[in-house]
Amino acid sequence: MHAPSIWGILVVAVVVILLFGRGKISGMMGEVASGIKAFQKGMKDDDKPVERVTTTAEVETRETERKDV
Repeated sequence: MHAPSIWGILVVAVVVILLFGRGKISGMMGEVASGIKAFQKGMKDDDKPVERVTTTAEVETRETERKDV
């Protein structure tokens, strides 16, 4: 199997433009771009350190240690 020629790619591009229209394609590209930006923002948020949550068992352990001293 060989790679598609430039003419094949152009025919497919023209058919897609005729089917969907320029406005719809540009709208879809804008949605894709906003989705990529949201994904990148989510990945940045994952890199931030998470605050440690103190469990009830840890609090009770600390309280009993203080009473013992």
